[in-house]
Amino acid sequence: MWSAAASAILEGMPDAADLRMLRSDGVTWIFAGTTALFRFADGDIAMRNIAVAALRQIGFPGTQVAAALGLTTNYVATLHQRAQREGTAGLVRPRGRPRTVTEQDWEQARAWRAAGVRDAEIARRLGVQQSTVLRRPGPAQVQGELALEDAAVPVLAAGREEMAEEEPPRPEPEAVPGQDEQEPGPPEPVLRPEPGAVPPGFAGTGRAAEGSGVFSRYAGAMLLHAYPGRAGEILPGVAGGEAREAALLSAVSIGFALGAATAEQVKHLVPAEAGPLAGLAALPSLRTLRPRLAAIADAADPLELQAVFAAAMLAASPETSGVYYVDDHFVPYAGAKPGGKGRDNKRGRAERGRADTYVTTHDGRAVCFVTGEPPGLSVTLPKALAELAKAVPPGTPIMLGFDRGGAYPAVFRHCQENNVHWVTYRRAPLAVPAMLPVLSVITVNGKARAVAWTDEEVRVKDYGQARQLTLFEHGRVVLQILTSDFDACPAAQLGWLKSRWREENYLKYAATNYGIDKICDYLADIETNTKTVDNPARKDANAAVREAEKTLAAAERGLAVLLADLSIAPAAKNEKLIPAAEREIAAARRQLAAASKARDGIPAKLPANQIDPQAQVALLRTRRRGLQMVLRLLAHNAEHWLSGQLNAYLGDDDEYRAITRQTIIRGTAGIITSTLDTITVTLQQPAEPRVARALALLIDQINATPPAMPGDTRPITYQLTASPAI
Repeated sequence: MWSAAASAILEGMPDAADLRMLRSDGVTWIFAGTTALFRFADGDIAMRNIAVAALRQIGFPGTQVAAALGLTTNYVATLHQRAQREGTAGLVRPRGRPRTVTEQDWEQARAWRAAGVRDAEIARRLGVQQSTVLRRPGPAQVQGELALEDAAVPVLAAGREEMAEEEPPRPEPEAVPGQDEQEPGPPEPVLRPEPGAVPPGFAGTGRAAEGSGVFSRYAGAMLLHAYPGRAGEILPGVAGGEAREAALLSAVSIGFALGAATAEQVKHLVPAEAGPLAGLAALPSLRTLRPRLAAIADAADPLELQAVFAAAMLAASPETSGVYYVDDHFVPYAGAKPGGKGRDNKRGRAERGRADTYVTTHDGRAVCFVTGEPPGLSVTLPKALAELAKAVPPGTPIMLGFDRGGAYPAVFRHCQENNVHWVTYRRAPLAVPAMLPVLSVITVNGKARAVAWTDEEVRVKDYGQARQLTLFEHGRVVLQILTSDFDACPAAQLGWLKSRWREENYLKYAATNYGIDKICDYLADIETNTKTVDNPARKDANAAVREAEKTLAAAERGLAVLLADLSIAPAAKNEKLIPAAEREIAAARRQLAAASKARDGIPAKLPANQIDPQAQVALLRTRRRGLQMVLRLLAHNAEHWLSGQLNAYLGDDDEYRAITRQTIIRGTAGIITSTLDTITVTLQQPAEPRVARALALLIDQINATPPAMPGDTRPITYQLTASPAI
């Protein structure tokens, strides 16, 4: 074998510059001058690689070989090195990835298929793609559409004297192929227990080990039922008193908590393991779920639904501070339907979309929301305040916090007329304080902090007297707020407005984990657009006024230049030039007056349909969106409450929300055991000791007042296994 460092090619061979490749009739030829060196079929990669290695070893430069064969120099060098190390075996690689699933595994897959296990579940157990399962064992028998009564029957009805239709016996878990073999081999696929089968790790854990329970990898989400004022107090009324409909709504809400951003994504949950979370034998398919959700939403009153939800949230965890925050959340829309435009602050430009205005409590729980076209917080805030006023008990004081988007006199007056205090940032430019700052020491999170501020009374144009608080840091003004409350502590009011960022955190968190930005329904009603918009005729009139003002200013400057010009004789100025300039100025003034008068008769804004008779707007169906948003916010508030209770024992302010969401709600498996009188949830102990300890204490707290599922009166009790999760 020739060395790669050979400086010349074989004796008698043409020069390297004559190396070339030709293709003809499906055959590839490699020539060196007039000498044919290689001949092979097009697409024969193995022969091409052998030719590359041979050309390099007989002395042809790598750059010349790469240019002639249409390859990169790096790939040519790789093939040359493989040939030197491994011979032809290094040039002909086996196609495809190594086989990891044995024939015994496929026999087991066929048995699962015959037992009714879905292809997606078989693929997950074998660690392959679902298309591979469909191709290898063959297509599955397609089951017809199930009615809701067949697909989502509650396991045990509340208060019934006799058992519902019993579930068919579930197959025992199969042994993993090759489990007892001692010889090393390919890694075995990870197999999950059958739905309903009790894993070995749960043996000896009380009722759940007796074989009457249902295994669920989502069992940690059962803790969401512990939220005071939970779904059982809201959803049965929405569902018209139907227990099955209430369970269906509860299942969708828990699906949002498990990471489904839309109702359609609930299909990615294992039906037999997610259904028991809401008292169902299995989650229904989308063909059943979509029409049932639509029917419930179309039969519900969206305003009444929001009022019931907000009242339940405040009754569950009363807001003792009386402080609420309001903010807009712009959701861009990229569809083809006509929609209103608003400013997307995340992208810094105007886009089509909608604006959702949310009201949250001081601790970050969502209470109510309004949705519509994006006119701005100053327009939507009064609507949100009206929804909040319906939810709070009569006579309860309200302090409303919002940012500069709502800091307008019209909003201040609206709050004053409804006996609501408000606090907001002062819009630029900031006012110069008329008093010297006062230095005080306050306690924040157990730490003493020096704060300097001024407290004074100012007059706001078009509103009246207001209280102005100015915060100083390092001798400079850093924050200035306005409020209608003259009696509250200044430090408390500064803290209230600083806590408004909890609303921003809620919007980011809910958009990421609960899909508040997602479209709930693609259908929309196309109506005539009657929204008031800028009048183009007014813009043209303003342009005419500005042009007249420029003409007048130019004429006046011309007269001034004429008077200052000493080269012109006084007689010529007085007799001809000055009168002509004065006539030009008078004409410019008449033109400006006429343009101003014409502009005053043109309205600045008009309904869009008056400007353009073809103007239309798409109105999304609010009933369906309202129902789904209530289910999303319900799941968010349940997680919010659960994480707060867990952190009382965990003491981790940085990670307690993530631990609650990922480790417990979405990552803790268990067994759900149902009897005629009770429901027992046995959760597998988290692997981290501090989380396991905090969860055990939280379970003891919840068991003191056992919760119940929506539409079900049986109490739910919780317990942990003796051993941690593997």
